[in-house]
Amino acid sequence: MMPRETIRTARFEARVSPEVLAVVKRAAELQGRSVSDFVVDAARDAAHRAIEEACIIRLSVEDQHRFAEALLNPEPLTPSMERAVARYLRQNA
Repeated sequence: MMPRETIRTARFEARVSPEVLAVVKRAAELQGRSVSDFVVDAARDAAHRAIEEACIIRLSVEDQHRFAEALLNPEPLTPSMERAVARYLRQNA
């Protein structure tokens, strides 16, 4: 028989006004969930949204085409960029 894996949890506390607590309790009741479960799920969802908004760049269709075009057909390097590339290659060879 394999040993059962222990599930570890961490405590999270927050101080909220009575009005906020009342709203959260009502929302949790409407979904048939505990306040703790409701708050944890809401916090997780908000965290995922915040991370996504910070890490994902959304472009219009026109901007997507311009971006792809710039990748596929880049402008020629300026003389200063050519010198920078050469210097980088010398230092990292």
